[in-house]
Amino acid sequence: MRVSSQRKTQVLYMTSRLFTKYNRPGSRYTVYPTIPYWDPDSFSKESWVQSLTHSLNEYSDEGISLYIHLPFCDSLCTFCGCNKRITLRHEQEMPYIRAVLKEWHSYLNIFPKTPSIKEIHLGGGTPTFFSMDNLKILIEGILEPVHLAENPEFSFEAHPKSTSRTHLHGLYNLGFRRISLGVQDYDKSIQLALNRVQPLWLVKRVHDYARELGYTINHDLIYGLPNQTIERNRPTLEITESLKPDRIAFYSYAHVPWRKGVGQRAFDELDLPKNAEKRAIFEAGRQFFKDHGYKEVGIDHFVLPGDELAKAAETGRMRRTLNGYSTTQNKIRLGLGMSSISESGDGFAQNTLDLEEYQQKAETGELPLIRGHISTTKDQLLARHINELMCYFETDLPEEPILKADILSDLKEMQEDEILIIDHDRITVTETGRPFVRNVCMAFDQRMKESSREMMFSQTV
Repeated sequence: MRVSSQRKTQVLYMTSRLFTKYNRPGSRYTVYPTIPYWDPDSFSKESWVQSLTHSLNEYSDEGISLYIHLPFCDSLCTFCGCNKRITLRHEQEMPYIRAVLKEWHSYLNIFPKTPSIKEIHLGGGTPTFFSMDNLKILIEGILEPVHLAENPEFSFEAHPKSTSRTHLHGLYNLGFRRISLGVQDYDKSIQLALNRVQPLWLVKRVHDYARELGYTINHDLIYGLPNQTIERNRPTLEITESLKPDRIAFYSYAHVPWRKGVGQRAFDELDLPKNAEKRAIFEAGRQFFKDHGYKEVGIDHFVLPGDELAKAAETGRMRRTLNGYSTTQNKIRLGLGMSSISESGDGFAQNTLDLEEYQQKAETGELPLIRGHISTTKDQLLARHINELMCYFETDLPEEPILKADILSDLKEMQEDEILIIDHDRITVTETGRPFVRNVCMAFDQRMKESSREMMFSQTV
C-alpha cells in the first residue's frame, strides 16, 4: 500500500515541533563514554594491557570478538564518514595484512592464555577491495594460533561492485556466514550524488549467489540522502523487499563534513531532507518493512522473525556495539587495523588513524594506540543504562540519589513532551519518543555534561 498524502502530513505534523526542539548534535552511543569524552589521564598502554589481561582471565569462557578494519577503497563515496584510504594500488594489500597480523601477534604475546574466537567482522573501507588470496592469508593467520569458540559468527561488509563469486565462496569456506551489502539507495540520481553507481542487477548478482551459498544477508540502506523523498525512496523499499534479505539496516545519514578525509562537501547541503521531512522518509520505510513481515529491533534495524537477532531481542540478549547490534555478550572486542577501537569490558583503546603510522608501529611490535579510556564503576553503570535504552527503549533510574536527581532533571521536559514515561523509577520511551532515544541517552551522559568540549556529532535524528 502506498504512503498516502494524509499519512505523510500526519507524520510531518506529529514530529515537526519535536524535531525543531530536540534535533541537535548527539552521539550514536555505540560505546560509553563516547570518544570525545574519554579520560586521557586514566589511560596508558600499561593500564590497557592490565585491563585486557584481567578480562581474559575473568571471562575466558566467553571468547573474544575481532573487528578487522580493511581501509582501502577504489573511489570516494560522498556519504561515507569512515576512516579509509582511496587508492587503486592493490600492491598495498599485503603490507597492510602483514601489519595486522603483527598487531595480532603482539596481543597474543600479551595474553595470559590462548584466546578462543567467538566473532570476526571485516569492516572498512572495502574489505572486498582485497583479493581472496590475500584475505585467506589474513584469516588463516588470525585463526592459526588460537581456538574457535562454539558456534562462531564471522561476517563481512561487501561492496557489490567489488565482491566476486570468488570472494563469496572463499570467505564461506573460511567460516563466514553473514554478509552485509552496502546498497544505500537504488535511485540513479542519488547514486550519482553519492559517487556510488551500482545498478540493481549488480546487487542482485551478489545477493543471489550469497543466498545460494547459505549466507545470512543484510542490506544497508540510508535515509536522509541528498534529493531523497518518500516517493523517490519507495522503489528502493520495494526492490529490497523483493530480494528479502534476512536483515535490513535503515540508517540515518550522518552529515559530518568537518571530519578529516570525509567527502561530504561534494553535494549541496540544501539538497538534504531536513528534520521532520527526513524522519518521514524513515517512518514510511519503517511501516513498509513492518507491513511486509519484518520485525523492528532497536533503532534503524529490521529483521525477519526467525533471524538470530530477532531471537536475541526477544530474550534480552541483544547488545549495541561499534558494529551495530550483536547477539554476542562477550566482554572483549578487539579491533585490529588502523583506526580500530577495542573494548576490554572496563576500558577502550583506539588505534592511530594514520595508515603509515599504523603500519610502522605494528611492524615494530608496538601496539599502535592513539588514545583510550579506563572506565570507572560509574561509567560502567551508565553504559548499561544507555545500552538498555538503545536496544529496548527502557531502563531503570540509577539508585544513587544525586545521579538520579540530575538525570530526572534532564528528563523532565522530555516527559512533559510525552517522549518518555517514568513509572516507579522505570523509564520507558514512548512510540512518539523513539526518534529521540539518543536525546534520552544524553540525560545519562555524565561525561558529556561534565565536559567543556563542544559536541562534534551528527544530528540526533
